[in-house]
Amino acid sequence: MPSNPTGTKVKNPNRKLENAWAMYDWANSSYNLVITSTIFPAYYVGVTQNAIPGEPNMVHFFGWKLANTVLQDYALGLVFLVVAFTSPILSSIADYRGNKKVWLRWLSLLGAASCSMLFFFTPDKLEWGIIFFALAALGFWSSLVFYNSYLPDIVPLEDRDRVSAKGYTYGYIGSVLLQIACFVLIIKPGWFGLDNGDGTLAPRISFLLVGFWWFGFAQITLHAMPMKSREHRHARKNIVMNGFRELRKVADQVKVMPVLKRYLFSFFLYSVGVQTVMLVAAAFAKKEIFPDKKDEAKLLITIILIQLIAIPGALLMSRLSKRIGNFNVLIAAVVVWVGICFTAYYIQTQTQLYILACIIGLVMGGIQSMSRSTYSKLLPVTEDTTSFFSFYDVTEKLALFIGLFLFGAIEQSTGNIRNSLWALMVAFILGLFALIWTKRAAKMDGHAAIHD
Repeated sequence: MPSNPTGTKVKNPNRKLENAWAMYDWANSSYNLVITSTIFPAYYVGVTQNAIPGEPNMVHFFGWKLANTVLQDYALGLVFLVVAFTSPILSSIADYRGNKKVWLRWLSLLGAASCSMLFFFTPDKLEWGIIFFALAALGFWSSLVFYNSYLPDIVPLEDRDRVSAKGYTYGYIGSVLLQIACFVLIIKPGWFGLDNGDGTLAPRISFLLVGFWWFGFAQITLHAMPMKSREHRHARKNIVMNGFRELRKVADQVKVMPVLKRYLFSFFLYSVGVQTVMLVAAAFAKKEIFPDKKDEAKLLITIILIQLIAIPGALLMSRLSKRIGNFNVLIAAVVVWVGICFTAYYIQTQTQLYILACIIGLVMGGIQSMSRSTYSKLLPVTEDTTSFFSFYDVTEKLALFIGLFLFGAIEQSTGNIRNSLWALMVAFILGLFALIWTKRAAKMDGHAAIHD
């Protein structure tokens, strides 16, 4: 038997509640695909590549001169740093007050509204675009800690790999459906009377649609998720101080859980690579493989291909974990990611990129889904799930901050975006060794997240 029981006690699966929970992935993944991965990066690089005459891909941001993709990386990095510092406090307050659904509602609204405001991002409004791009990211990433923390609350231990994979699967399906609609708008704007001459209207309408999609479908999740009754919620007074006390209580528990500490460390290392690759992939492909505007359709097809293959990839890893265990699946996925970074440095043709995109798709969704469910299996029996998931969230956001900062700084200093891939490959290799180290500790401790 494990030395510390894992997860909150949920007796029987509730498929209706599971599906409602997964619908938030359906809702917010449209942001991750359209704003983070496809249309916005291509649009952003396109409208900024000639912002300064005679200096391609350089921009001025409030008087600061730097490469356009570096500005994007730094803006996201700053968001992740803010999220890393604020989410533990907010999540602890939510656990103390018993109102994490309220936080999920307002943060999803912030993200959705900011996506819609990107409709007004035109080539002469760079600052506007970056500010609302950052606010959309803040809403998306801050809301995930509250969303993820519902997993151990509503799903039995043995079903968490399956339900976590279901969430990512819903996300990929929903986001691809909206992406296809946006794709048609951009490729054939004349069909809808959207050809305004400079080609910006159709992409900007896509940003507006993301906001509506995210806000609308999130209501399904928000309606179904449980919240403590008014009688069981703590008083409003001193909620910040009590939030700090809640966080300290959870931190004291983490200190005496060596497997959980090791897992968070390994998760941090390989997340530097995984999350950064996902955020910079479109900009990398746009600059290195699809530089011409006429190739933007091919870029969008490539990203859609990744999303479609990610669906069976997430399901495959979920099923594989039942045979060989979560840690073995994660180790295998990280090995593949090392190969992806090495290969990406050398690719030159569109065909090579398509092949690499298929491989990325197979491991992209699976490693995220498996990371989330593995963490939930390592938790003790507790009602402080949001506070525990804040540690997971902080780990991920610090990894993203460091990954994006390194990626942007290396490109800025060397003038070549490909050189940044070496830093990510090193992070994956270190994460691989850390996972093996964590697996040994988990095996000795008899955790449910591992078996051979």
